[in-house]
Amino acid sequence: MTINSYLFWIIIGSGLVTWLPRIIPFIFVKNIQLPKVVLKWLTFVPVCILSALVFTNLFEQGDSMAVTLNLPYVFAFIPTVLIAVWTKSLFLTVALGVVSMAVIRFIF
Repeated sequence: MTINSYLFWIIIGSGLVTWLPRIIPFIFVKNIQLPKVVLKWLTFVPVCILSALVFTNLFEQGDSMAVTLNLPYVFAFIPTVLIAVWTKSLFLTVALGVVSMAVIRFIF
């Protein structure tokens, strides 16, 4: 087996290991009618995940135990949240967040 074919199979295997855990739950619940309480709860999962990802970057811990704001992320967060509330568009929100973070990193 050459390095190229070995690398190919590593990439294929990594893709399967990443893809399968995301697809298997949909296969199991495809023919099951979930209770309304579970469906309502599932609507909050994307918001919770996104909040966890965002808020962990907004705050940083310095040398001491004090927690401070990560100002570049805060400056990118404010217009991103405003456009998200105003447009309710995931594409525009993500695009503005990426562009605003790029501009802030270019300036600082």
